[in-house]
Amino acid sequence: MTKYARMYRLGFTPWERYGPAAGAQLRPLLEREAQERRSGPGRALDIGCGRGQFTPELSRNGWEAVGVDVVPEAIEAARERGPAEVAYAVGDATKLESADLGTFDLFLDIGCFQGFDGAQQKAMGRGVTALAETGATLLMLAFGPSIYRRMVEGVSQAEVEAAFPEWDLLEVEDASTEGLGWPMNRTSPKWYRFRRTTG
Repeated sequence: MTKYARMYRLGFTPWERYGPAAGAQLRPLLEREAQERRSGPGRALDIGCGRGQFTPELSRNGWEAVGVDVVPEAIEAARERGPAEVAYAVGDATKLESADLGTFDLFLDIGCFQGFDGAQQKAMGRGVTALAETGATLLMLAFGPSIYRRMVEGVSQAEVEAAFPEWDLLEVEDASTEGLGWPMNRTSPKWYRFRRTTG
């Protein structure tokens, strides 16, 4: 939290430059999720939402959208940005069970999980699982491991899967590197799609 809070205060948020490219990839993924759900879109949680760069996209696709982030300044900015029908809460992604957020049919993580160590990754996985309805989907965009890992966060597919043992991995797709500068554009970002098939 300290690192990100400091970066927000300094106005140094390089991850937001990836927003247009990630958002363009996200839209068809959300459309697919809505179409595949017999009951239509339900509740969706944007984990590590920051200043709400992607949370409104959930709402535009019919989801009851909630964004959560550990940095109060980021959540305040997200609320000011709106729209009013999107809810935001200050909360720790590694302690979701105690955040009093309710349950969800869709989880979105763009760049949050990849910044955690192994214990934190598993804690986030437990929290997501605890808040998941049967049939819930997890969409995660994460950088892969690289020789630049000390400079840029990243995770392997094995690390992602290890944190969600009760979920089925449906797909792994290459993500666009458009908008990513060096060395982020050397991290082979991936989209992961998981399904929670049991409750």
